[in-house]
Amino acid sequence: MMDFAQIAWLAVLQGLTEFLPISSSAHLILVPPIVGWQDQGLAFDVAVHVGTLSAVIFYFRYEIGRMFVDWSLSCAGKGLTNDAVIAWGVLIGTVPAGIVGLLFKDYIEIYFRSPTIIAVTTIAFGILLWLSERLGKKAYSETKMGMKEFFVIGCFQAIALIPGTSRSGITMTAGLLLGYTREAAARVSFLLSIPIITLSGALVTKDLIESPLRVDWIALGLGSVISCVCAFLCIHYFLKFISTIGMLPFLIYRIVLGVFLFVFFASP
Repeated sequence: MMDFAQIAWLAVLQGLTEFLPISSSAHLILVPPIVGWQDQGLAFDVAVHVGTLSAVIFYFRYEIGRMFVDWSLSCAGKGLTNDAVIAWGVLIGTVPAGIVGLLFKDYIEIYFRSPTIIAVTTIAFGILLWLSERLGKKAYSETKMGMKEFFVIGCFQAIALIPGTSRSGITMTAGLLLGYTREAAARVSFLLSIPIITLSGALVTKDLIESPLRVDWIALGLGSVISCVCAFLCIHYFLKFISTIGMLPFLIYRIVLGVFLFVFFASP
């Protein structure tokens, strides 16, 4: 059984870190042992992911509606609008991570969840994110993206299966390296999160259904609601301020976190 403090803190962490380039999986894995909590379990992970998924769908509900309509029309041979291209691109960009997840999910969970690996990936991919901002042109909006660009970003997204990488961070890195603005890279990253969170949540739900463990529905409900609210606010303010804050604050945070993990887990 989880107390309210654990439910609230983990839900807030998931809601914020899913869309900030600082890795939600790393925080959910590492916070319980650091503060002395028991692992929250698969059911709670599913619940807070449902919360963040609900937030991004609600935030982009009008864009998603247009994308779905134009995508449906394109399937009927009515031509490709910008929204239809983005819809197809999101689907194509999901394929690499879906394939890698299906083939290597168990291997990654067994061999890549150690604090040392998370510390290394936290620092290394934080530096890569900052370099991509420094080197990228930051000239194009997401309406200039074609299928090739979405596929490239999708291949980067597959790397995020390694804990500590950050799905949002690595997809923004790819977008920036391809020359897109911070805002465009962030918006595409958020849209790409919808199918990948849905797929990963479905896989975890399957594991949960097959598990004999008892489910604490109150904890799941609270966690889902809190993560949804935090994720919605995170998306709104991140998109609002990303053009001015840049990626340097996240690089600093990731380096500090990575060094802390090295010190904390290396201590006897």
